[in-house]
This record gives sequence, C-alpha cells and structure tokens, in this order.
Amino acid sequence: MNVQSNTPSLFEPSAPPDASARGAASPPAANSGPGSVARWVEERTRIAPADVAVSDGSNRLTYGELNQRAHQLAHYLVAKGVTRGSLVAVCLPRSVDLVVAQLAVMKAQAAYLPLDMATPHERLDLVLRDAGAVLAITVAEMEPAIRSALRRCVVLDKEAELIASAAEHRMQAEVSARDLAYVIYTSGSTGTPKGVEVEHGNLMNLVRWHSGAFSIAATDRASQVASVGFDAAVWELWPYLVAGASVHFAPEGIRTQPDKLRDWFVAEKITIGFVPTPLAERMVKLKWPTGTALRTLLTGADTLHQYPPAGLPFELVNNYGPTECTVVSTSAVSPALGDVAELPPIGRPIDNARVYILDAQSQFVEDGKVGEIYIAGDLVARGYRNLPQLTADRFLHDPFAGVKGARMYRTGDLGCRLADGQIAFHGRSDDQIKIRGYRIDPSEVVHRIDEHPLVSASAVVARQDGGSEKRLVAYVVPAEGAELKDSALREFLRQYLPEYMLPGIFVKILELPVGSQGKLERAALPAPSDDNIIRDEPFVAPRNETERKVAALLEPLLHIDRIGVNDNFFLLGGNSLLGTQVLTRVSEEFGVEMTLLGLFDHPSVGGIAGEVDRLLREAKSGAGI
Repeated sequence: MNVQSNTPSLFEPSAPPDASARGAASPPAANSGPGSVARWVEERTRIAPADVAVSDGSNRLTYGELNQRAHQLAHYLVAKGVTRGSLVAVCLPRSVDLVVAQLAVMKAQAAYLPLDMATPHERLDLVLRDAGAVLAITVAEMEPAIRSALRRCVVLDKEAELIASAAEHRMQAEVSARDLAYVIYTSGSTGTPKGVEVEHGNLMNLVRWHSGAFSIAATDRASQVASVGFDAAVWELWPYLVAGASVHFAPEGIRTQPDKLRDWFVAEKITIGFVPTPLAERMVKLKWPTGTALRTLLTGADTLHQYPPAGLPFELVNNYGPTECTVVSTSAVSPALGDVAELPPIGRPIDNARVYILDAQSQFVEDGKVGEIYIAGDLVARGYRNLPQLTADRFLHDPFAGVKGARMYRTGDLGCRLADGQIAFHGRSDDQIKIRGYRIDPSEVVHRIDEHPLVSASAVVARQDGGSEKRLVAYVVPAEGAELKDSALREFLRQYLPEYMLPGIFVKILELPVGSQGKLERAALPAPSDDNIIRDEPFVAPRNETERKVAALLEPLLHIDRIGVNDNFFLLGGNSLLGTQVLTRVSEEFGVEMTLLGLFDHPSVGGIAGEVDRLLREAKSGAGI
C-alpha cells in the first residue's frame, strides 16, 4: 500500500521556515557531490580557507587551519592503528579541539564516540568496554580514567608536537553512506546505557535538510551550547561547517543561565542557535534588543509548553526526534499565538522522513486519534551497538514503504496527526522520560539505587507538580533498620550515573504500591512533602524574617510545602536553570544581586538568607547609611 497517497499531508517534508532570500549557500544535493561532512568541510576550505570555522572564546580556527589540523591528527590516528570502520572515543572539553578530533576521526574513515568529561568513571569504563573503541582521544586530566578501560590513548596536550609533525596531505579514501559516522550512548532499560549507531547517510540527510530549511549561508554565526554527549551537539556543528558558516562555543559557565546566554548571543552576533526546551522557554520570555542578529532559535529534546510571546525579533522552531533517528525527525515554527490551551505541535517530517501514527495492531489511526509514533526514511540509524535483539525489536521492517529493506523505528512516543498535517506529541507509551533534554530510562536509575546496601527497593518517576519543570523523584524503601541520608545516596549514585540522571529528591516510603498484577502503581506514589523527603539533617523551621522569605521563595519553585533552614536547594530538585529564577526572585524581594556562584556556595535556606543579609549590610555601608 502506498501510504503517502492515503495521508499525503503527514508525509510532506517541512517547508523552509520563512526561507526568504537570506543569501543562502547551496546545500549539498541528495545523491550528488562528496558524500560526507568531512569532504564538504574540505570543499569549504578550498573556497574560503581564511574564513573562521570554529571559535571557543580562547581559540579560533579558520577553515584552512581546521582542515590542516584534522588531516594531521587523522594521519596520526592511522599510524596508531585506526582503520576504516574503527570506533574512536573522543573525550575532550567543549572547544575547537573537540571539532578537530571529531573531524579527524571521520577523515580517517572511522566513527567517533563522543564522551562528556563529567561522565562518572564507572559509567565511562562501562561505555568504553561495551563500545569496543580501538582508541581514545583525550587530555591528560582524563587519561587515568580512560586507560582503566582502554590502553590506547592519544593525549592531545602531551602529544601536540608529534601530531603537529604528522603529514598534512588529504586522506584519499572515501566513506560510503552505509559507513558508521558516530555512536552516541543513551540511557538503557536493562540498567546499562546503550549505543546508537548513526551512519554517514543518516548524518548527511540531516545536514541537507537543515541547510535548505534554514537557508544556512557562509555568513551565519551558529552557537554551540549542548553537552558533548547530547546528540544535539552533532546538529550544532556539521550543518554549519558544511555550509561554510562559523560555530561559536558558548562559555561553560553561562550555558544554563537564560539572561547571560541571551547577552552572549547578542554580543557574539549569533544568527542561529539551539538550546534545550526548558532553557528556550525561559529565554523567549526575556527582553531582546530589536537589532539582535539572531533570526532563528531552535529548540527540542523536551515538551514545549507554550507558544512564544509576540514581538520577538527571531522565530522559535520546535523540533522532535529520537537519537535513533539522527537528532531531528519533525520540525515547525512556533508562532506567537498568545495563551492557547493546546501545546505547540512538533511539526511535520523533515526531508526524506516518513512518520506513521499506528495502533497496537500496527494499523493507521484516524486523524486526531492518539497512536504510537513510528519513523521511517533516510534518517533511521543502523541500530544499537552489540544489541541485536533490541535492534530487531525497535528497528522494524517498514511494510508501508513499498521498498525492499526499508525500515522504521518504533519510538515508544505517542502522538496524533492534526487537521493541518502537523503532529501533536502526547507523551510516552512506556516509562521513559526526558528531563532538561536528556532521555532517561528510570529502570537504569532504579537498578543503581537498588544496589545500595541500605536500600530494599525503589522506584523512579518524573513529577511535574506544578509549572512546566519536571524533576526526577526516587521513592526508596529502606532496608530493615537502615537510616538513609540524601548525601550518601547521591554520592553512591554519582559513581555510576551522570549528573542529569541523579534524582532531584529521594522520598522515603515503607513499601512500593503495586496492583493486583504486581505492577507499580505510579499514581499511588505520594507527593514529596516535609514528612517523607530524605534529608541529611532533621527539619528546622526558618528562624527569622529573611529565612522565612527565602523559604517562601523556594517552596513554589520546588513544589514543596515546607522547606527548612538546612534544606539544600539543589538536593531538593533545584538546578542551574531554576537557580536563575531564585536569583531573580531574591533581587525582586530584597533588592540585592546574588550570583549563581553565591547560590552554589550557599545553597541552603540559611545560607541564602545569610548571603542576602550580608549583601544588604554592604549596600547600607556603601550608601553611608
């Protein structure tokens, strides 16, 4: 059956959002010209070698310099034993060196495995062993952690002179669309992370669509904000470097601060950039100078809860797509519609993508009816690394394509097709969740919590007890006679889980509520409260007016009825993004400017109140009062 003829609007590629004349560079056409981003970057080097390619504030590289350094490192990697199809781990800071390393790996016909330097060493070890990387590119700071799982390392700050003396001539060999480009690990339902294998053909489809949809030109200045191990970081690099634009790394300290990131966007004359959904929701509410260079703010990786306000000098584009479908599967401009009850849709399929909304019998559901989202087309990745059964379960034969070998990915997401052909997102069909852009399988967190010797059982859920900010809550049944402390549980988990997977709150519960079939009844889990939150110290009520006001500021933000003097903002589910709201409210309430660093140094109610009193005393002293 030809599905497109039956439901044409569902399968139309997303039109270029406001793709008026912007001096767009010609995007690489499908099935023509060099077939990899490495070759296209080389082509841009030939055209404009002196143009800036990447900048991280401290360093910047022109296209000529980027290409030369990548060639040298590629030759060095080949001399170290990297061959076509090898997997090379890249564990580096967000910097120009990161781009050089990833480009060099692809020039050597290998695939790269991006690893965040903040990854706990136990998890780093697990991923490296599971992935079967032949070598890692890193820095001296990370060398001991890497070498525990992988003996062969290229340590950039130790081997800089050797790399600089390597050959500079172009690697002659090409890669094919079916060759592996990169592998990214995500949270896994088995208690361990799983690697998604993305091919060059998948990546080039993303690049071609993006280049055309957003009219990317060599004059564009794009931002890099996402963490290294987040697949959005792929999207922030290659479409722009293929087009001859420049990529600018936002400073590490401001990546989660809406106002400071806005100021950086404006100062750096960023024309197009991506930020995760929770951050975008904050940034569009800020005041922007009318003359800002920003024309497009891309967002995604979580549910967008409202349309942008009128008067923004740029367009907000909502995007959706699992890692298994090469970052972006659907896309749409979110217009300023005011207070609309419905959530903004996730758009229409991108070029060479098909989206099916199917029922439990794999049949199409009617427009407006909710079903499971399946994605097919050139963006569907190869599968999961070393997990053939899971790959077979999720990457299925596409019976609707009419082409032998066509596949579709079963996302586990729920959605429906709207009257205008766009797709509305309706959550998950399983327990998987997204928080601040990261995909988390609660069973992986539960697996680690249950390994703690003082824990009898646990459950992990995402709660959204008010507002749009979700937080991860762990319900813990203590072992008989055990006394649990927040810091001890958190420190234990930090050995295995990255920071974004740590529960915001641990709630003590005598037993997990289960139904007649033995399944956890999530609706029966109690809301976090003063009586059940696991703390390090007993609850102490605020003792003075400043502490009472600070507690009153934090309680609605964290959706907790009572917060005590010793309660730590970050251990009650707070994060940097919520922290910026704390600073704003402190400024409005007390008339003093507390910094985010001050909040990190003094995160308890008592600590914040003490900082406020100190700042008030300094203000009075400076005013001569």
